[in-house]
Amino acid sequence: MGLLASNIANASTPGYKARDIDFSQALAQATSGTSSTDRAFDSATLYRNPTMPSLDGNTVELATEQTAFAENAVQYQTTLSFLNGRIGEITRALRGE
Repeated sequence: MGLLASNIANASTPGYKARDIDFSQALAQATSGTSSTDRAFDSATLYRNPTMPSLDGNTVELATEQTAFAENAVQYQTTLSFLNGRIGEITRALRGE
């Protein structure tokens, strides 16, 4: 979310290069135990190739970034709802309800 927010915030900054993360690469490096989580995140961060680059060198496509941000937010909310449901089930089981 932070990377997407950074891209959106810099949509009008001349020369700014939009960044993205290869999640599968970051996850593989983080779970392999050979590098720290921060290092895995840094090495999996890539520059996004724009469909229509602007004349000032900025590669942020606002519609693409906003769509990715909204999709990420929905997935995050879905995960939180799932976890809250599971925690509620465990709590009720512990109470004997």
